[in-house]
Amino acid sequence: MLLRGEVLEGIRAGRISLQFRRWRRRTVTPGGTLRTAIGVLAIGDISPVEAGAVTDADARKAGFLDAAALRDWLDGGRPGTLERIEVSWAGEDPRAGLREDDSLDPQALAEIAGRLDAMDGRAREGAWTGRILDLIARNPERPAAELAAAMGLDKLAFKTRVRRLKELGLTESLAVGYRLSPRGARVHAVRSARS
Repeated sequence: MLLRGEVLEGIRAGRISLQFRRWRRRTVTPGGTLRTAIGVLAIGDISPVEAGAVTDADARKAGFLDAAALRDWLDGGRPGTLERIEVSWAGEDPRAGLREDDSLDPQALAEIAGRLDAMDGRAREGAWTGRILDLIARNPERPAAELAAAMGLDKLAFKTRVRRLKELGLTESLAVGYRLSPRGARVHAVRSARS
């Protein structure tokens, strides 16, 4: 579920507590969470609703002036079942703190290296983690499509791999492209020195 920056800020501030979406297949689940640019969102109840049954009060909770404005927005979107989604801010993204932690002892470095080696070992095309870390280190803020082409991957496959590195706190997404986090820079430096 993609959310605009002003909607995310409204959720964090507590001004927005609902979202409405039409979709063929849900991308969030009740009781689940969603990581976003402002942190983690908690997903509450999700229930089908008819557009005509949405009240002005519910529309305002979703960041719209009134129900008519919400319906206008929905008319420009995709077809599918309309659902009412309760949302709230659950806190900071735990990866943010992880990215800043570059004080890695030998055991922590070995654990990260083991996880990277396991990712490399499962890939049909062989080792990729070091190549992507090196590419991002040399090309911060370069568009993902260009980095993907340099790796010989399509953009989606490249971004999926970068997300896996992000889960370990090694990369950060920027407005355009990526950069290594302090943790990622430390891991990359240690691995490069051993190569």
